[in-house]
Amino acid sequence: MPTPYLASSPIRRLTLRDLTACADLSENRGWPREEHKWGLLLAAGKGYGIDDPGGGLVSACVVTEYGPYEQPDLAAIGMVLVAERHARRGVGRRLMRHVVSAMGTTPLTLHATPSGRPLYEELGFKVTGRAEMLRGHLVPTGTPSGIATRAATAEDLPAVLRLDEEVFGADRTHIVTRLPAFADQLRVAEEDGRLIGYAAAWPNMDTHVVGPLIARDTATAKALLASLAVRTDRPVRTDIDIRHEELLGWAKERGLASVAFNDVMTYGITEPPGDWSRRFAPVTVAAG
Repeated sequence: MPTPYLASSPIRRLTLRDLTACADLSENRGWPREEHKWGLLLAAGKGYGIDDPGGGLVSACVVTEYGPYEQPDLAAIGMVLVAERHARRGVGRRLMRHVVSAMGTTPLTLHATPSGRPLYEELGFKVTGRAEMLRGHLVPTGTPSGIATRAATAEDLPAVLRLDEEVFGADRTHIVTRLPAFADQLRVAEEDGRLIGYAAAWPNMDTHVVGPLIARDTATAKALLASLAVRTDRPVRTDIDIRHEELLGWAKERGLASVAFNDVMTYGITEPPGDWSRRFAPVTVAAG
């Protein structure tokens, strides 16, 4: 394809009808297809892409907004992909510039791979944190600190939403209310009838991804992670803020191995909103 097309081809909004093309693009770059995750992101967020005249997509990404509809408090950018045959021609840069412009004054965040970080830095994003991806079979050793967890019910949803907004720093109703259908497990931790944490495990290829993981403290996070891991035969995967050293050490001692690191980057703010000390893992790094 000639370079002029890549420079002038329209960037359009993606919909759920583009799910297969998005999964094909992931596979083209050596990523898992992750159709289940793409479905959530395209339904709850805004997809942007460039069509390939030969079929499929040249490039794609998804933006998930949080907070008021008219003026979001935060937007997370994820799944930034360019087809291998069109790589290194400025397509990703053009798509990202379009998204940053479209978001106006809304603060932005993303998780960057080492290969993606230089582009984001060029566009003005700053590294404000780091997350470590863990994967494996967690071997639980009883309920940490005796903290009780149980399967969430519909009656828990209002309390889950209140806790999530308090910890995340923005309203995520459109994500959290999708978790009961999206995840295979949704569990809560409580003390004296009060919700002190919640977590989900959702299917992604051959693993169960643990996220979000919101907890009052490390002991509660351990209890939730263990309660999810013991109820699946699949390896679990999660992305933990590296400041949570105790949880990372505990998980590694019980069978999870470090797979990769991603830099948390922001644009327009010096750090993500909310209370990082109670935010242990995101729903997915693609949605902040």
